[in-house]
Amino acid sequence: MTDRRRVLVTGLGGAVGGAVRPALEERFEVVALSRGGVEGLPPERDFRGDIAVLEEIAPAFAGVDTVVHLAAYGGVNSPRGMWEAAWDEILHHNITGTRNVFEASLQAGVRRVVFASSGATMSGYQSVSPYAEITRGEYDRVPSEWRMLRPSDEPRPLNLYAVSKLFGEDLARLYVGTTDLSIICLRIGACSAHGRPREGDPWNQAIFVSHRDVADLVVRSIEAPEEVRFDIFFGISNNRWRFRDYSHSTEVLGHVPQDAAEDFLGEAN
Repeated sequence: MTDRRRVLVTGLGGAVGGAVRPALEERFEVVALSRGGVEGLPPERDFRGDIAVLEEIAPAFAGVDTVVHLAAYGGVNSPRGMWEAAWDEILHHNITGTRNVFEASLQAGVRRVVFASSGATMSGYQSVSPYAEITRGEYDRVPSEWRMLRPSDEPRPLNLYAVSKLFGEDLARLYVGTTDLSIICLRIGACSAHGRPREGDPWNQAIFVSHRDVADLVVRSIEAPEEVRFDIFFGISNNRWRFRDYSHSTEVLGHVPQDAAEDFLGEAN
């Protein structure tokens, strides 16, 4: 099935962008916004600009139904990683850039923004039982009954990247509460460019999300009913030791993860 609504994606060349691109191109007219361009798109759908400069990026939003805002600095796939990301780069891309994406969307009459937040907003729980035992792979010490984390639980960021994503979520609340723009926030887990979890890394395997599962979540967020004006969902696969609860996305969007980290373990890199 093809829906020819125009969907603008920032960060299409990144790990998550590569994961969702096939599903988006199968269904929508995909337009990209980046600093250096994206391979495989005609020039009229490949816009270039610095998201920290509103005037540079505004033309990309013309005629767009939905924006999928994936571009960010400081994620696990960024040059300096999540823990050493420089504040000036985070400010440039994740604070000013996200505000400009929301504002350009509003000015262009965009219906909805799907904002890639991050599971890093909840990383502080890794020091609390039973999540600490799970992330260390000490499964025999995990109690028989315990509660998964929900999107409504208090955030616990451990780095500036995660703080910048929480800024984006609160900025989304502001825009949704004061304008007609709809914004859905996705706290995406560990999504690698090759689509597999890391061997021997219990933490990564617990928060892993496959390409298929993150793509389905993004598509369903784009197509969510109009009454879903703002919400926050975890992007996570059905991993054996996941501790982020995806049931809210099942209830609201009909999203049911099809993969698990364990499905990929032992595959050749």
